[in-house]
Amino acid sequence: MKLPVKAYKNNEFLMSADARTVRMLCEYIEPQARLKRRGVERAIIFWGSARVRPKPKSGPDYFALATGLAERLARWTVENHSPESRYYFCCGGGPGIMEASSTGVARVDKRLNVALNISLPFEQSVNDHVTPDLAFEFHYFFMRKFWFMKLAEAMVVFPGGFGTFDELFEMLTLVQTGKAKPMPFVLFGREFWNEAVNFEALARRGLISQADVEQIQFADTVDEAFAHLSSRLTSVSPSP
Repeated sequence: MKLPVKAYKNNEFLMSADARTVRMLCEYIEPQARLKRRGVERAIIFWGSARVRPKPKSGPDYFALATGLAERLARWTVENHSPESRYYFCCGGGPGIMEASSTGVARVDKRLNVALNISLPFEQSVNDHVTPDLAFEFHYFFMRKFWFMKLAEAMVVFPGGFGTFDELFEMLTLVQTGKAKPMPFVLFGREFWNEAVNFEALARRGLISQADVEQIQFADTVDEAFAHLSSRLTSVSPSP
């Protein structure tokens, strides 16, 4: 009689609805092991639209701005922190703002890039500026967001659509409710954010507090964003 297939080698079972919790656990344990092996404990998160392209016909060149800010922050941490205490730079790993930030970091040290990619029907592959050992592919959005939050010491958010807003507001909620520690939030591009979200109106109506608004910093230039982040992060110790 042919030996039965062991459960952990049974691909039909592993891909079934009954094994969904096993797959979820894998998306926790495998990244945890790999990040620990590489000594990745804290990161500056870059979010923004995958649809942003270089040299737009009008408006700010957010691709170039994200590249410039990421490069400057990467150079800052390399020059000011020992190898074991440097900040990594974490994004979704795809095109647009993600590729822009990865490009900037790679100009200093490609090994500081972390990509938390997500399997989608219409996009996206990991850009070429991330080393394979720090490129992760997720199926579950909530597990991907867990790892963003676990590593986050600061958030830099460029203009984006549903995905960017989903990520931003979940992280703001976690900080607001004490589920995550306070951290710098930089929303880059006043012309976009002033039109897209009226934070002051939310505070005025009592739906959020003024303290919630005050934790958000807006920036239009690399200098402005860098000054805020570098000053806030200097005294920050790694998350427990």
